[in-house]
Amino acid sequence: MPLLRCLVPPLLFLLIGSAHAQQALQLSADLASPPAAGSSSAPPVLTLLPDPSQEVQDDLPPIPTIDLTTPPDDLWQRMRNGFSMPDLDSPLVADRQAWYLNRPDLLKRIFERSRRYLHHIVGELEKRGMPTELALLPVVESSFNPMAYSTARALGMWQFIPSTGKTYKLQQNAWFDERRDIIASTDAALDYLQTIYDMHGDWHLALASYNWGENAVARAVAKNRANGLPTDYRHLKMPAETAYYVPKLQAIKNIVAEPQLFGVTLDPIPNRPYFGTVERSGTMDIALAARLAEIPLEEFIALNPAYSRPVMPTAANSPLVLPADKVQTYLSNLENHEAQDRPLSAWHTYILKKGEKLDSVARTFGISAARLKQLNGINARTKVAPGFALLVPGKDAIGHESIAARLPQTPAAPPPAAKAKKGKASPAGKAGAPRKAGKTRGKPRNEVVVKIRKPAAAKPAGKPKKR
Repeated sequence: MPLLRCLVPPLLFLLIGSAHAQQALQLSADLASPPAAGSSSAPPVLTLLPDPSQEVQDDLPPIPTIDLTTPPDDLWQRMRNGFSMPDLDSPLVADRQAWYLNRPDLLKRIFERSRRYLHHIVGELEKRGMPTELALLPVVESSFNPMAYSTARALGMWQFIPSTGKTYKLQQNAWFDERRDIIASTDAALDYLQTIYDMHGDWHLALASYNWGENAVARAVAKNRANGLPTDYRHLKMPAETAYYVPKLQAIKNIVAEPQLFGVTLDPIPNRPYFGTVERSGTMDIALAARLAEIPLEEFIALNPAYSRPVMPTAANSPLVLPADKVQTYLSNLENHEAQDRPLSAWHTYILKKGEKLDSVARTFGISAARLKQLNGINARTKVAPGFALLVPGKDAIGHESIAARLPQTPAAPPPAAKAKKGKASPAGKAGAPRKAGKTRGKPRNEVVVKIRKPAAAKPAGKPKKR
């Protein structure tokens, strides 16, 4: 009996399966055979169900796609496509966001100024595989002003102090300062950022190092680790300036990522180079270079801000930076100029004689003594003696006074930082930073913007500086 119980179910399955197979064979035969003569019955009709995939395709609109292999027309979108830094979630981000959004005119000026430089910076970041939101760091550093100068003697769009500038091969002398040079300073800044990222393996800590100094950040990390505390950016004890530093960049990144969400209009920036470069083989006047390129002097200086004198010396072998659509114009005009055997500089060197005073030399060449000192980097600490070489205008130097007045200058001494009133919090700085306690290498600083047209003027703007 037990054996019979075990055999019955399999036998039933076999019988049922056989019956189903016979029915299927019969149905196939009926479908294949033509109807018999005189038969009134029609062959069975099979109703085909609609293709479900066809139904979806007909009922729903096609899914839009984004082709990341095709470069966007707008540089802002190209930059957004390369955002890859972890977002910082902090109340300070909302604070800085509100600060910028409440100053729409400031944002507009900063973004308008950035148009000259952003394409180059984004391209350099992409070559190195670095997050493209780092292209927005000059907003925090200098409001994209290559003339910005700080109380810690930090200079340029990326705000290098003299010592770090020399470490990264940025030349600095009375004739030119590559901390202001667009191409050289960008290359140095990205080198520095890569170095400190490799040191910490974290972009937020790398940015803290850029602002506060890599050794200061390393000590703060080590202290937290020794105390069993988290070692990320938000948990480190740091000066107020550094605590607000990454939140400011994050705030700008958020606004650029979704401007419509914040009611901000970003004017499109064409995704093509703003400028090109031309090699220069010898000494040349700045005014002549601008004239050959057929651009305003102010535009030439904005693209070539490293020079402090009306003459670009041979020793400063940096290429000329010109608007991309003016490169060929410059080359054609230069060829015609040289074909006429005309000089490239109308300025000369004058050797100070024994008993001569600067005032008398200035009168001889039709300029003020103050301008003569400015042109030659002479300050209270400069030793002027017989044999001192002075740069003076020749008879063909056109508008030398106005040209000299437009050139960027590095003050002999940084202007003093504005002091906060006792018992009150320091006001926010020009670029959205609270008054700061420390800067790179432990040097306090507040940003000072040196205007192109007023080289001697310097306004404290509540933003410490750096490197």
